[in-house]
Amino acid sequence: MDKITSKSERTKQFIMERTAPVFNEKGYAGTSLSDLTNATGLTKGSIYGNFENKDEVALAAFDYNFSCITSYIRERVSATDNSIERLLVYPTVYRGFMKIPFLKAGCPILNTSTEADDTHPKLKERAANALALWKASVENQVKRGIQRNEIKPDTDPREFAIILLSLIEGAIMQAKVTGKIAELKIAMNYLEKLIQGLKA
Repeated sequence: MDKITSKSERTKQFIMERTAPVFNEKGYAGTSLSDLTNATGLTKGSIYGNFENKDEVALAAFDYNFSCITSYIRERVSATDNSIERLLVYPTVYRGFMKIPFLKAGCPILNTSTEADDTHPKLKERAANALALWKASVENQVKRGIQRNEIKPDTDPREFAIILLSLIEGAIMQAKVTGKIAELKIAMNYLEKLIQGLKA
């Protein structure tokens, strides 16, 4: 039984990994069944033998995309102890997001939110939860910095987290629409100055 379960889990993981970039690039509506079979090399029966329907594949793919970003950021944040340096990871990473394989098609939160706003409640909820987790993570970094006397005590963690997320997502949207990274660099340079300005 364990072998069957593990094989099933491995197949699910494989499908998630292969379809995640497709969903992020083409969106839920734009991704067809043939896109899924082409990406995985599996038949329709194999895909839907592991997932109930396209909705389930899309939700799993979103979770996989978000976990990739979270792990990538977390690894770089935990590499330094200083709160300001930890926050500076964000402009550093997103300044070069087009060079990061799983971010080339854009931020999955932004892509999913834009498309699933009124058409796919479950995907919209996933994106909202992911955004809330990201915001809470940034808030916690700011609170930690205040406690360690590395960040000014009058800094509002919630306000700063909202500004950071808005700058990043807005800059990515411009870069994706125009195909140019000039605006993205300007926004990330500005974010860097904001973070440096938090120093106690």
